[in-house]
Amino acid sequence: MDASDYCREIEAHLCRKNEGHLIRIVGPAFEQVCGWANLGVPLKVAFRGIDQYCERYYANGPRRRPVRIEFCEPDILDLFDAWRRAIGVNRSDGGAGEAHRPKQPALASHIERAVARLTGLRGGGRSESFGARVDGIVRQLDHFAADAKGARGEARAALIERLRTLDDELLAAAREEASHELTTSLTRDADGELAPFVARMPSAELARARSRAFDRLLRDALGLPVLTYD
Repeated sequence: MDASDYCREIEAHLCRKNEGHLIRIVGPAFEQVCGWANLGVPLKVAFRGIDQYCERYYANGPRRRPVRIEFCEPDILDLFDAWRRAIGVNRSDGGAGEAHRPKQPALASHIERAVARLTGLRGGGRSESFGARVDGIVRQLDHFAADAKGARGEARAALIERLRTLDDELLAAAREEASHELTTSLTRDADGELAPFVARMPSAELARARSRAFDRLLRDALGLPVLTYD
């Protein structure tokens, strides 16, 4: 997808978020959005950034002026930074946008939110075996939440490492749960997200990035939280 098509996709999504009010992406805004395309910001990441900004904007009261794309950039770059860290892709702009990285929640709060997300998956049409594995993870997280409030030093480090192991277990269960159709679709989406980086990534690094991109998309598709705490 070239930069012009990328801009038109962004423009169409912003129009939908503005309830049909079209604001053309031209001039400096066009150059700004082309910059996102050149950085390799996936469209889905940009869409989520727009959604995130619009949710905050419209939560402040009745509709005011339509949202302009320029105001969405901090949210988009925040999410792009999170995306590239998750799959191991380096940015080519020296890390611009890192200053916008949101503050990490307390460890205990992080675990409690993960439990709430996983509990919400129960009865969601998943297989019994997947539900049983999720229930087992929830029980362990419930135990960790109490320990996390006072954990320090080595005890805290051990707890964080255990969260990483549980996250691996959760993703393994998700891969087994995913249908062939979903796996094929997400693999195609992962390749599309990484397309701007293929030429400058060694094959081994690209393979790891593809695997991580697939896992991230699978997590989103099944509504799974991130258990790791970095």
